[in-house]
Amino acid sequence: MAVDGGWIRLSPVPQPRMLAGFGRIANHCGDAVAVVGASSPAFAEVTVHETVVVDGVSRMRELERLALPAHGEAVLQPGGLHLMLMQPVRALAEGERVPLLLELADGAQVQVELEVARNAPEGAANEAPAHHHHH
Repeated sequence: MAVDGGWIRLSPVPQPRMLAGFGRIANHCGDAVAVVGASSPAFAEVTVHETVVVDGVSRMRELERLALPAHGEAVLQPGGLHLMLMQPVRALAEGERVPLLLELADGAQVQVELEVARNAPEGAANEAPAHHHHH
């Protein structure tokens, strides 16, 4: 498993209570996997959310598991799937790399990094180093 182009949107608010994380999660394994949790030393809580439109109103809902089919991927992007990064323990600086641990349903853990940026880094899905986990 790898996260390509992972980034955290830097907030214009001096001390935001919540930030969002994005990127492409690719499952290079021949078996389906599911992300069932996430954590980071930089945040009190990390959850996977999905933005859905209900009756013309955009709403966010937490996902208990993010399923990735064999050789499949999930794209985390503004307005869709994303990580909710709650209660940062300190201010983050643009360009900083923040560690994140993804927890899989089979008990495996995948360590990745997200770059803090105001906007999606240019070519984010292709330029970030891949972080791999093989089953």
